[in-house]
Amino acid sequence: MSDNYTKDFPVSWEEMHRNAKALAWKLLDKGPETVHGKVGQWKGIIAITRGGMVPACIIARELEVLNIETFCITSYDVKEQSETKILKKPESVQGDGKGWLVIDDLVDTGKTFELAREMYPEAHYACIYVKPMGQEQTDTFVTAFSQDTWVHFPWDLENQYATPLARSHTKDRD
Repeated sequence: MSDNYTKDFPVSWEEMHRNAKALAWKLLDKGPETVHGKVGQWKGIIAITRGGMVPACIIARELEVLNIETFCITSYDVKEQSETKILKKPESVQGDGKGWLVIDDLVDTGKTFELAREMYPEAHYACIYVKPMGQEQTDTFVTAFSQDTWVHFPWDLENQYATPLARSHTKDRD
């Protein structure tokens, strides 16, 4: 593990689903305003690939959003931060993103959302998990973690032996 991450937090499929639904609840009344101040339907969801695709799917179902785009941005090489690059832009999103919902699983440093905000400054930015460095770029989130926590998503995990916390903590102090 990188020296920047001293804590591990595994997320199960059930937790991911429950937290994505909790995010949908938070977003339910935040859609774009329509006539007479009523909250309207989102124009669509922009899923940040790859991590944002699973929560975007759950949120799209819960909010009954049918238009889903992908925004392919890379910023990690395994556990190391790398240069943030756009690999593919959303095809049908026009203008400043007003009425669109941008979804990711985790906002760590905020660089991905920062890059997306340059293109779509009026979109609403939401994620399941956020860390302090990325919180400023996030409009809505469910759970905050410390910056030194590595969140293990269910699509990256296999069932295997895990060292007890007390044993691994003792080894770190030696």
